[in-house]
This record gives sequence, C-alpha cells and structure tokens, in this order.
Amino acid sequence: MTSGRNLLITALSLLCAPAAMMAHHALPQQFDMTQTIMLNGAVKKIDWSNPHVRIYVEVPDEKKPVTWELYMGSPNLQIMSGMKIDTYRPGDHVTIDAYPARDGSRTGYAKKVVAFSGRIPPAPKNPR
Repeated sequence: MTSGRNLLITALSLLCAPAAMMAHHALPQQFDMTQTIMLNGAVKKIDWSNPHVRIYVEVPDEKKPVTWELYMGSPNLQIMSGMKIDTYRPGDHVTIDAYPARDGSRTGYAKKVVAFSGRIPPAPKNPR
C-alpha cells in the first residue's frame, strides 16, 4: 500500500512540475520581447527578494509622476554579475531599457540600466 501511494505522489508531482516551471519562466508570455521601451526616472526602491530583483522607478508623466516596476534576474544572478545591494539607491537617476508588459501595465523586464550617479553598474542578468 505504501509503495502504491509513493508512486501516486511521485506521478502527481511530475505532472505538476512542468506547469510550475512554465509559470515562473514564461517571460515571453508576460513581456513583449520584440519591443523595447526606454524609461528615465528616479529609483524609488529596489527589492532583492526571490525569484527576481525588482527596481521601482518614478517616471515623469504628463500630469504627475508614475511608478514603474521593473523585473531583473534573480538576486544570485545579479550578484554574480557584480551588482551589489547598494548599486542603485533611492533617488538615483536611471535610464532603463526594458521589455514592456503585454497587459499594458507599468511593468517591464529590464534589459539595461544606466545610473547617472557616477557609478557604472553592471548590466542586469536575465535568465535567457
């Protein structure tokens, strides 16, 4: 009986694993990788939590500034590329080239981030 239950649990786990992996690594479904947008603004905050580093940038708009959420690679990838926790600080002015979200939200996937603070940060690492 235990052997049959273990086999059932293993089979169900294997069936669910591809769906979980696709949900996390489906960048082309979430972001339009055929277009690039350029954003100029000030870093509002940066979040170094898994699965992706996220940088929030306040960008001037016609009426008032709007905040964009930009995903980057995992914290490990960013650290391996030479990025540090304080590479970008709130108030730093940056230009970001990003893939825009397909749903039209103020979200993107950062391809390149350039800071105007005198520091030259490494390029964000992308999982692809």
